Amino acid sequence: MKGVPPVDVHRYPMAPLIRYGLLALYGALVLPLPLLAPSHWRWFGWAAVLLGFLLVLAATSEQVEMGPTGLRVGHPSWCHWLLRRGWSLAWGDIQALNSVATSQGSRVFYLRSSCQDDAGKTQSWLLPQRIAHFEDFLARFSGATGLDVGDVKRLTPPWTYQLLAVFSGILLVFETLSFLGLLHPVNP
Repeated sequence: MKGVPPVDVHRYPMAPLIRYGLLALYGALVLPLPLLAPSHWRWFGWAAVLLGFLLVLAATSEQVEMGPTGLRVGHPSWCHWLLRRGWSLAWGDIQALNSVATSQGSRVFYLRSSCQDDAGKTQSWLLPQRIAHFEDFLARFSGATGLDVGDVKRLTPPWTYQLLAVFSGILLVFETLSFLGLLHPVNP
């Protein structure tokens, strides 16, 4: 039984902890590279770091829009031309929510739709599980579709991304201290 779709459009970006944790990891891994490169290659290194940062920023800018007509997953206009993946599904096309176990022991959920591909096979779409305000999203999704979302959880627990952010931050601090000359190697 279908529920009541939302009247307003609600946007759910990637969870900040995940997005900024991944950006910090990128910075921690690649920022030292141009500084370590030979002087005639440094300009190329900085250009590559900047380009890579923009690509990671674009990849982590995926957002979910929930509105009166359905659900849309995609990227904002500033990077949509580059990252064209995404999908949209009308509320009336969503028939079920299927759970699939992952090799890491968690569960992903697929929206099964009434739409069929060229081969006549029913299509499925991955339910976003790494978004900000996930509980609000689930409540509105359940209200719009009438589907039970009681078993739906985040794909990975928050502590995993907290740990990633902390270790990336520590790495950035030590790299900064090292390049400023404030860390000295211990002589045996």
